[in-house]
Amino acid sequence: MSDLRAEAEAWLADDPDPAGRDELRAVLDDHQELQDRFAGPLTFGTAGLRGPLRAGPNGMNLAVVRGAAAGLVRWLEDSAVDGPLVVGYDARHGSKAFAEETARVAQGAGRRALLLPRPLPTPVLAFAVRHLNAAAGVMVTASHNPPQDNGYKVYLGDGSQIVPPADREIERAIRAVGPLLDVPLGDAGETLGEDVIDAYVDGALRTVEPEVPRDLVVAYTPMHGVGKDVFLRTITEAGYPAPAVVAEQAEPDPDFPTVSFPNPEEPGATDLLLALATETGADIAIANDPDADRCAVAYKSDKAGAGWRLLRGDEVGVLLADHLMRRGVKGRYATTIVSSSLLSRMCEAHGVPYGETLTGFKWIVRAGDDLVFGYEEALGYCVAPTHVRDKDGITAALLVCELAAGLKSEFKDLGDRLDELALRHGVHATDQLSVRVDDLADIATAMATIRRRPPVELLDEPVHAVEDLLPDADVLIVRAGPTRVVVRPSGTEPKLKAYLEVVEPVVDGDVAAAREKARASLAALRTETAQALGL
Repeated sequence: MSDLRAEAEAWLADDPDPAGRDELRAVLDDHQELQDRFAGPLTFGTAGLRGPLRAGPNGMNLAVVRGAAAGLVRWLEDSAVDGPLVVGYDARHGSKAFAEETARVAQGAGRRALLLPRPLPTPVLAFAVRHLNAAAGVMVTASHNPPQDNGYKVYLGDGSQIVPPADREIERAIRAVGPLLDVPLGDAGETLGEDVIDAYVDGALRTVEPEVPRDLVVAYTPMHGVGKDVFLRTITEAGYPAPAVVAEQAEPDPDFPTVSFPNPEEPGATDLLLALATETGADIAIANDPDADRCAVAYKSDKAGAGWRLLRGDEVGVLLADHLMRRGVKGRYATTIVSSSLLSRMCEAHGVPYGETLTGFKWIVRAGDDLVFGYEEALGYCVAPTHVRDKDGITAALLVCELAAGLKSEFKDLGDRLDELALRHGVHATDQLSVRVDDLADIATAMATIRRRPPVELLDEPVHAVEDLLPDADVLIVRAGPTRVVVRPSGTEPKLKAYLEVVEPVVDGDVAAAREKARASLAALRTETAQALGL
């Protein structure tokens, strides 16, 4: 305890934030709390830092942000990368202060800092990096994490998220910063005008075709985040009627009061959206996550009173890919090792290149110089890599509207198009076993369990391949015929995830029967996977 307290006292002496110092002093005699806060520094994970808002090295706070910013600008200097640093932020607790601190550190180091004019979507920042010929970009956001979290996402000058070895080099530069009170600070830099948003919207409008149907009723929620204004402007300037917006979730609120987790994938998160969609007679319902880099879609099916169906990320991904292929967009279509294998079959049928990468858009956008589309099953889609080299929930939503309006003009819906794909390629059904943990050691234990005793069969079919991607990635892939299980820890949340896929052929044109069989197989596969993980 004495060593731990000494470490805390040293942190207090160098913490530039009075509120942070007061917070830490209040827990100096709490051994368990200090152990947690000083368990180690936050490390660069998926494109940067992410963690709970609290004082100490194992949290997001002004001291950690100052160190991260100082390390980043030092790395840019050592790498001889010229140009300004563009900084964006969402509406979470602390986001604006962290963004302004980053700008002051850059200015103090002699590098011009450009601050986005207000809380804006992450894809606007990713766009701005290239648009402004910046050396790099920082987005202060924790995306769809719980309200007590925040994060620090870094983009390279080409508008893509950082990858190794840049992340490790930046982390080394952060550790070499020295006393935070000695970091020189400048002013808050230059606040950009609305023209950067105008340019983003202009580029987004070019992702859809001008002479196509626009008759579509849309219900929308930004889920208490920052997507609403940019999305509404984009969709209306594209010629669609203004969507109905969930009033309770329309304005930014860092406490996310109407949802347990501000993630459209979480159960119950879209309940208000679907209620509004029913009330307004919408054709489709769209949800962005709080920083609007993800997009969830539901459609109303009148078949057998099915009602609203929220599509999985894999389903939206293949729908968008198919739409672009039908439009004649040539180039590489890419996804990740945990996404459905259907995209590979579609690419083969259309004679276009296919790419498969590790999880995360930092890898997807590097699938090839000829990339025209990429998606990941976690509701992330890049529909215009020349516009935004990252997932973009706004342009994806706009392209969904184009697809849905076109189908509506033919008296079809998104489900009809999915059925057409199933008839041609078979039903590719996916699901996820996701376990949230309080202790990260539980994830390591589960991964060790399945590595030590991987399944010998899946759904009564012998396993023919077990692929362990260590040390490049903490991923295990188990295959039995067309059935596949991919297990990995989440890169952004305290979760263990198992991605499940079964493939059922369509017999005698009966898609419904194939889907029902696939659902039953997935349920059985979930049980088998949970047992293999020791859960």
